[in-house]
Amino acid sequence: MSGSPARGSTPPGALGEEEAARWVRGMFGRVAHRYDLLNHLLSLNIDRYWRARTVRRLRPVLERPGARVMDICCGTGDLLVALEGRCAGTVFGSDFCHPMLEAAKAKTRGRAPVVEADALALPLPDASLDLITTAFGFRNLANYEKGLQEMRRVLRPGGVAAILEFSTPPNPALASLYGFYSRRILPAVGGAVSGESGAYRYLPESVRRFPEAQRLLAMLVEVGFRDVQFERMTGGIVALHTGTA
Repeated sequence: MSGSPARGSTPPGALGEEEAARWVRGMFGRVAHRYDLLNHLLSLNIDRYWRARTVRRLRPVLERPGARVMDICCGTGDLLVALEGRCAGTVFGSDFCHPMLEAAKAKTRGRAPVVEADALALPLPDASLDLITTAFGFRNLANYEKGLQEMRRVLRPGGVAAILEFSTPPNPALASLYGFYSRRILPAVGGAVSGESGAYRYLPESVRRFPEAQRLLAMLVEVGFRDVQFERMTGGIVALHTGTA
């Protein structure tokens, strides 16, 4: 990725953060009915492994007695369910797309409450969480810096933020192969199955414009996180970033 990273999600035709957020909300609402199927299909089911590995990495926080955990941009709730199954305290989720939340409610069956909320303005007091997570949703925020600041705001001292997100593979050959797949195969299959070709053209473009792993690490440091680190998975197609408040 060359040049400065995008300030936030930049959907086609969106002028400013408010329009970007509105476009993203509408797009996810239209694909919610096929979202899980396509996630598993297009990732060859490896997305299940990425979430499971994330939960294993976060076990020290999840096992704190009375831990309070929030999964933001929770979508249809796959990570939310995985976190709830390992947490010694309370897990709840948030998303600003209503159809996605309805799918999450059905999946969690009330075990992990969900709330409709924007990740840039969470309805939580300062220093109220032990862990805040997001899986494959952070890159869709209209402002990445604001998103990190909000995550930092709601964490207690010693709390942890975890961002599981697509990234750019450091190996040039793999990056080229992944680029071909994301530009050609993913939009064709995603568009055919979901009926929303525009959504599956936007999604790989959002990955391409998202800050690469080292830059995201630096952004976490810039907003005040410490002990910041990241782990690449599947050759760097995905990266898990963590930081402590």
